Amino acid sequence: QPHLTGRNQPCRPGGLPPALTDRTRIAEMTANAFHNITKVEDSLWEAADQLRANSTLTATEYSMPVLGVIFLRHATNRYQSALQAIEADQATGTMPKRPLGKADFIKRRALMLPEVARYDTLLNLPSGASLGGALVAAMNAIEADFPPLQGSLPKDYDRFDNKLLENLLRCFDSQVLRTATGDVFGRIYEYFLMKFAMQGAQDNGEFFTPPSLVQTLVNVIEPDHGVVTDLACGSGGMFVQSSHFIEHEGFETMKRVTFYGQEKTPTTIRLAKMNLAVHGLEGDIQEANTFYEDKHRLQDGRPLWGNVDFMMANPPFNVDKVDAESIKTDRRLPFGLPGVNKDKHVSNGNYLWISYFYSYLSPTGRAGFVMSSQASSAGHGEKEVRRKLVETGDVDVMVAIRSNFFYTRTVPCELWHFDRAKPAERKDQVLMLDARNVYRKVTRKIYDFSAEQQANLAAIVWLYRGQQERFLTLVQSYITRLSADSAVVDAALTTFEATLTASRTPLAAFVDGVKGIKTLPQDKSKGLGDAMAEWASAAIAYAADRAALVTGLASFSKMVAKPVPTNKAQHAARQAFDPLAESARGLIKQIDLLYKLAARAGQLAQELAAGDEAAEFFDRRAVSRLTKQLEEERKSAVEQLKDCAYLHRQIGWLQDRFPKAEIADVPGLCKVVTRTDIEAADWSLTPGRFVGVAPAEVDEDFDFEQTLRDIHLELADLNRESVDLAAKIQTNFEELSL
Repeated sequence: QPHLTGRNQPCRPGGLPPALTDRTRIAEMTANAFHNITKVEDSLWEAADQLRANSTLTATEYSMPVLGVIFLRHATNRYQSALQAIEADQATGTMPKRPLGKADFIKRRALMLPEVARYDTLLNLPSGASLGGALVAAMNAIEADFPPLQGSLPKDYDRFDNKLLENLLRCFDSQVLRTATGDVFGRIYEYFLMKFAMQGAQDNGEFFTPPSLVQTLVNVIEPDHGVVTDLACGSGGMFVQSSHFIEHEGFETMKRVTFYGQEKTPTTIRLAKMNLAVHGLEGDIQEANTFYEDKHRLQDGRPLWGNVDFMMANPPFNVDKVDAESIKTDRRLPFGLPGVNKDKHVSNGNYLWISYFYSYLSPTGRAGFVMSSQASSAGHGEKEVRRKLVETGDVDVMVAIRSNFFYTRTVPCELWHFDRAKPAERKDQVLMLDARNVYRKVTRKIYDFSAEQQANLAAIVWLYRGQQERFLTLVQSYITRLSADSAVVDAALTTFEATLTASRTPLAAFVDGVKGIKTLPQDKSKGLGDAMAEWASAAIAYAADRAALVTGLASFSKMVAKPVPTNKAQHAARQAFDPLAESARGLIKQIDLLYKLAARAGQLAQELAAGDEAAEFFDRRAVSRLTKQLEEERKSAVEQLKDCAYLHRQIGWLQDRFPKAEIADVPGLCKVVTRTDIEAADWSLTPGRFVGVAPAEVDEDFDFEQTLRDIHLELADLNRESVDLAAKIQTNFEELSL
């Protein structure tokens, strides 16, 4: 399926979910938790953005203060959680009863917040008190107690209206947020960063790399120990995603890695430090222009250069004003300068970044970074640098990404990966991976990868590295989830059916009640009777197909109750589900038909009840309520069936392309190439040049509802843009006094 429509299914980096004991219960809990946090994020953004819209503030002016409030809410939650843990330890005698110090809280990844900086203190200020002044005092108090945040927290709250600040504080004070964990607040913080980037705040959003791209880099280089560095660190997303990877592996981030970052924009450095702190992390982030400066030293005094275990970055593309004279002897350019123009400027800074990233690596280091798609086939001096780089044997994986993954730029890009510890058998090889046909549409202008798409791409890398067991473990995780989702189909269908039956009751009563009324329009009366009969007939056909499907799903779950770890057994499991997936698609159509027939019967009954004689027999409120409830339960039942079909497609996507669970050339997707192949292609590293074109495929799982949702997304975006444009035009006319 060229366009892999993604769903929001939670998944560990690398596609390895936690062990499932009670599969049905955990599947339901995980899905509900994910759905709830998504709703919380959306509602918080809508509320906070509404406050901004009702003020005179721009997104840029509003972004830092909002992020500061999220930081305070999170810091208070961590403080209270750490305090409870300390008190519990003291009560059990595992910790002596003594005055508490900062170290007691830092040990538990929390700040020992002074009282003036606690969220509840701010909310309970006396009426008439200056919230702006109180927020500034809170930020100053935190910085005084926690040096890594010195000068980073926002302190311009006193210029805001008191009522706006009060509403903003209350926006982040729901019961859900008061008890939220650090992970939840980290997600909310990242979500707000992303939304502000999409609005064009902070230097056109360039401070924020989309999580899909960061996670893909993480999945390939797997930064789980040592020195992790980002020389264009923006808001610190590379560090945060690395920490997620480490924690999902079962380790504590700050015991495994040390983060070093450089960033030239002071405002963005503030964002990065806040982002790390809100996730309970620390890092050494220096203000520097990486083209000319190398400010870091390791804790033992060694230079950062040549000692980095994992380099990650999304540097600015195509910079053209770098002074060649200032860097021509830089030790960080092992392959020499790329092209220099007559003004003694480097013509394009892309290969400076590429050279720097490589030069910082230790002899066993890995790098993953985002780069302009132009760079992989650039000519002249850049080609010469690329040739030397390929000849090291350390270029590992190249991934092509389609356009529209960035929030403020539509350009395509590529993800480069180096591995200086590649084994001898792969030293001469590079995995070319063209992921331009793998994407999920978020809005009309923005695409990303779903968790499963990220895992599937990572699985190709695993096969390239000979890690077949990881590939099979991913497929097994899909089978396990498929079994868990299959087990809850019956309950979702039963709920839909109960409301369907209840919906029929008032309509049947209405039909019986108006039988003796001869003044009713015969055509409408007959239409209602036909609709009720068609409904009954469709329900009988549905019941038979439903019973067969649920029985089949139960048999499948029994078949895979024990893990099926071999490739042969996994293919058998997938094939066993093939007819069930087809049946599920058929049942979805039947569920939709039943809902439409019920809604149509309700509408016809309402039209008949317009006359005075028939009105007394029609319970308008009950019919309306049940129709709305039926629509919601139809969606839930259909979604449950679609989730099963979706997971089945993920298994098929992997198995169809890699039937032996071994790396293979897949037209339009991937190919392992040699140095000879690359030389024959003029030293190009563009994946599309090697993988060819995928054969046309018929999408048997075309999702009509998803397509309609995509269309509605586009329409909603266009409507919002038209409203904004109309407001700007009106403002311009007013300023011109027209």
